[in-house]
Amino acid sequence: MNDDIILKTVDLTKHYGGVHALQGANFELRRGEHVAIMGDNGAGKSTFVRQITGVEQRTRGEVIFDGKPVHFDGPLDARRAGIETVFQTLALADHLDVPDNLFLGREKTKWDWLGPFRLLNYKAMRQDTLDALEKTGVKIPNIRNTIQNMSGGQRQCVAIARTATFHSKLTIMDEPTAALGVQETAQVENIIRTLKEQGEPLILISHNMRQVMDLVDRIVVFRRGRICANLRKEETDGQDVVAYITGAKTQPEYEVAEAV
Repeated sequence: MNDDIILKTVDLTKHYGGVHALQGANFELRRGEHVAIMGDNGAGKSTFVRQITGVEQRTRGEVIFDGKPVHFDGPLDARRAGIETVFQTLALADHLDVPDNLFLGREKTKWDWLGPFRLLNYKAMRQDTLDALEKTGVKIPNIRNTIQNMSGGQRQCVAIARTATFHSKLTIMDEPTAALGVQETAQVENIIRTLKEQGEPLILISHNMRQVMDLVDRIVVFRRGRICANLRKEETDGQDVVAYITGAKTQPEYEVAEAV
């Protein structure tokens, strides 16, 4: 496998009974590359991400991450391997506060010399949370508030801050600004630009054409559960992308698949 490729899927497929939500997705992402996935609702975008991150188990196909075939048991398994994801459902623990959510599954401890008996280092996690929020530009008035007592925008920002706080091999964002206002959206887009500067690859699922054209290198279009176009940003425009989304256009290499 090409060492420059951080993620590759081969014939990635997901069926829900007789519903073919994802069919034969062949996809590659290079190190440092930012790629947008676009398509109408139900086109297979989120299904594709769920198969990669282990939220669901694929019907067939292969996922190769960082040069090795992987089959994650769940999102925490994917996170341990180096994939950070912001899901549309946010995947936050409602009854925990901000530090507990940021460090969920990778809690800081103290008194490690006690062997299996350790205490959580709340002070360190709170300070690191404040540093992370400042670094990402996310504003949360009270980090000790539980997630269930926060607005939708604040919840979204916590999920994004968690993703941007820890260095990872790949970041995936599924509609990260859908519930955000103008200022919060700008903060998220700055985080994405920072990831680009740091050389961290990103998959961005978004319906926001302006955002996509501003932030990514390449656009992959899904339609009816299949990939129907793979476009370099500098070689396309919004009108062209919409034509692929609606089915008015299909790239020649995908025509056979589209006809099946």
